[in-house]
Amino acid sequence: MSKRATAMDGDLVYSTEPGTMCPACGRPAATCVCRKKGSLPAGDGIVRVGRETKGRKGKGVTVVTGIPLDPPGLTHLATRLKRCCGSGGTVKDGVIEIQGDHRDVVVAELQREGWTVKRAGG
Repeated sequence: MSKRATAMDGDLVYSTEPGTMCPACGRPAATCVCRKKGSLPAGDGIVRVGRETKGRKGKGVTVVTGIPLDPPGLTHLATRLKRCCGSGGTVKDGVIEIQGDHRDVVVAELQREGWTVKRAGG
């Protein structure tokens, strides 16, 4: 049985639950109810496709940002893009990273699916 203590204004003071607590609903992050209500990341509606090498020892990756999808939808889109490129990749913090320089293929695929796409960077 876990214990939770709250202040007079309802803020969480401490909890015996393992892990981090959601500041909005006061529940453990794994059972948070406020993030599951369909809150999508805010953006301007434009998907940006660029190339980065920072922190990757010179290896370039194609980076796709600005996609207003929930995490399962983002993972599904990343899987389709990786198959189109024939490459590996991942989803980190709402950003799709695909190994290698596949900007042309990714832009064409996203435009074919109806997204408004811009190439970012040089």
